[in-house]
Amino acid sequence: MKRILPLLFLSILIAPAFVWADPAPPIKGRVLTADGRPAASVTVRVKSNGRTTLTDEEGGFAFANLAAGEYDLEISLTGFATTTQHVTVELRRTANLSIRLQVSEQQLQEVVVTGGTNRFSRRTSDDLAKMPLKNVENPQVYTTITRDLLADQLVFSVDDGLRNAAGVQKMWDATSRSGDGGGYFNARGFILQSQLRNGVAGNVTSRIDAANLERIEVLKGPSATLFGSTLTSYGGLINRVTKKPYDRVGGEVSYSAGNFGFNRISADVNTPLNADHSVLLRVNTAYTDEGSFQDNGSYKSFVFAPSLAYKVSDRLSFLFDAEIYRSRSITPLIFFFPYGQTIASMGVDRADKLPVDYRRSFFSDDLSQQSAVSNFFARMNYRFNDNWSTQTNVTVTNSYSDGPGPYFYLLANSAVTGNPADIGTDYISRNDQFTANSRDRMLEIQQNINGDFTIGSLRNRFVAGLDYFNHTPNELFSGGTYDTVLSHGVIPTYRDFNRTNLQKLYATKGVDFYYPIANTSNTYSAYVSDVLNLTDNLMVLAALRLDHFVNKGNFDVTTGASSGGYNQTALSPKFGIVYQPIRDQLSLFANYQNGFTNETGTDYKGRVFRPEQAYQAEAGVKIDLFDQRLTGTVSVYDIHVSNIIRSYIPAAPDSSLPVNPQIQDGTQSSRGVEAEVVASPITGLNIVAGFSYNDSKYEKADKDVLGRRPATAASPYTANWWVSYKFPGGALKGLGLGFGGNYASDNKIVNSASQGVFILPAYTVLGASVFYDYAHFRVSVKADNLTDQHYWVGYTTVNPQPLRSVKASIAFKF
Repeated sequence: MKRILPLLFLSILIAPAFVWADPAPPIKGRVLTADGRPAASVTVRVKSNGRTTLTDEEGGFAFANLAAGEYDLEISLTGFATTTQHVTVELRRTANLSIRLQVSEQQLQEVVVTGGTNRFSRRTSDDLAKMPLKNVENPQVYTTITRDLLADQLVFSVDDGLRNAAGVQKMWDATSRSGDGGGYFNARGFILQSQLRNGVAGNVTSRIDAANLERIEVLKGPSATLFGSTLTSYGGLINRVTKKPYDRVGGEVSYSAGNFGFNRISADVNTPLNADHSVLLRVNTAYTDEGSFQDNGSYKSFVFAPSLAYKVSDRLSFLFDAEIYRSRSITPLIFFFPYGQTIASMGVDRADKLPVDYRRSFFSDDLSQQSAVSNFFARMNYRFNDNWSTQTNVTVTNSYSDGPGPYFYLLANSAVTGNPADIGTDYISRNDQFTANSRDRMLEIQQNINGDFTIGSLRNRFVAGLDYFNHTPNELFSGGTYDTVLSHGVIPTYRDFNRTNLQKLYATKGVDFYYPIANTSNTYSAYVSDVLNLTDNLMVLAALRLDHFVNKGNFDVTTGASSGGYNQTALSPKFGIVYQPIRDQLSLFANYQNGFTNETGTDYKGRVFRPEQAYQAEAGVKIDLFDQRLTGTVSVYDIHVSNIIRSYIPAAPDSSLPVNPQIQDGTQSSRGVEAEVVASPITGLNIVAGFSYNDSKYEKADKDVLGRRPATAASPYTANWWVSYKFPGGALKGLGLGFGGNYASDNKIVNSASQGVFILPAYTVLGASVFYDYAHFRVSVKADNLTDQHYWVGYTTVNPQPLRSVKASIAFKF
């Protein structure tokens, strides 16, 4: 490994030399508004061959692989006259154009807002393939949740925004514990969290605020080839794209309020810092104070997220970001099932039959935990020429937590009374798992080189990179059981589960468990990916990652030494193919991609465990029709997980076996269908809708769960939809209405032969919004859970969710 990585690094550095003389794009340009601002999302078309592109956020566009000759470009924007620009392409020379529209920046924004484009759709992503690639060119499925959709729904957190991702279901709220990565979600039968920010590590342990959020990207399926295994899951990954500075003074200040004691103030301020606008600063900040739908519970959070951009030249630029969180909160109510307790002994097998008061928290309001996040990011972009560029990323994430974490067990009556015939669930135990000055640090250094070049007539879009990832947790989890009380009715000791009594308990009886985590792991990775155009309509993707993981073992403070360290090396391939019967409008795609999880230990024969592996095969259709008014994806996938560690049960007793022997031959399958449509059929009307079906099961496993759906796999069926209409003109111009919801089918959170089956019942949760958007202010009202439904989420747990809430907001823009 020590020899391989330097060679890979050297090859990445010298790769541009082999194609340095490759011709630049024959046509390159920038579209500006009448007042000199970049014009994004403007359509540019080569009239003679119909090739079309959209300008990026800086107004830029380019056309590659054009023969020398005369061309006419059509620059069009819905609602305005089409502009035609004549250009001459000479051999091995680039025609650089600057095109100015007869439209102001304000008019351009109004065109976008009133439905000139699909506000809920975005055609490209720079992060998900580590290169600029249109959705219809990408053989992997992903969902983009745009800032317009977030604004229409008055979204204040990433958790709420993810309701709009097809096939993504919430499992847990954020715990705010050091090292955790915000809320827990499920995609394609596997748990995932939002741990990526602008394509690199960006862990936030508390509820992730939307203050500096530009959009959310959810990449589906195993994605270790480009992003590694630490921050991804077999279900995919969640990437937060943040707001960037821009070259004028502007911003927004808003205040929001609602029931359950919700209050929030936020600001987004942007300004150039020098005369030539080469140094730009943008600051996003917010303070939130919120109560609970239950009798106790609170969440207080402050976030400060500055971003500084420095453009040294047309070739070189820097971006420096920070995310500072400070919060004090109580972990939302979570009910667990005691180990070995059967569902039959509880007398109920569904959450809606539990005799537990829905509005009660069962804890005191002083059991809050303090948490802090301090994340810092630096990015350097350097462009060698029009074909080759390099990007360097350095990110450091630090999280801290200290304080109690109340949780509960649902107890069968017989476990309390001692009478096996006493069937029911009239009792709960009240417990605490606290963190004591727990800290977690992640450091990632990533170097990428990107190229867009031709070999003969074949276009290549290429990325190669090196990645170093260091994870250093120093955490302490400890706690114990406080008492057992009734789950309903009169509870004389209800208020006794508080901080003072917990401290007395630990002082007199000590803790029930003590679990320190102190170790260091390093991951050294190299990867390469190439998208090759065999023709204008047919392209293939091939990628490979070499990943070397070094775990130095857990540090024991009593001995001053570490033990249990291990090393593992894994290869992660990825392949894809895209065929476009109608270029840039209709694509047929397929992919084969990998994810893995490093494992430690040995099996019953003493053989060292290998990394667990997941492979996905997927095929589907993507559309981008009617000038982006109708976009969508339908796909069928099959994920197979192998090398799962499970218990080894010998055919006959064997005294030579170790205690709790294990074998690494388990397998699991996860198959399903996903569909998503984002449409703007008429001006002002925007629709997003998604559907998913997932069939997960253990195929080779312990008899207790063999052939069953994993208790962590979430609901087999989910659906989401949101319809928004904004009046494009007339007396009601700027007024908008929105309505939508989420559906999830029954979720088996306990599913084994020995324990039985326990179900979180299906739910349909509806929401609505009304907003008025004008040039300098916006007023919004949003209602969630319109029908005031009792519903639960969780994986292996029962987590009651908020009742009807109403929030209103007023924002002033400048």
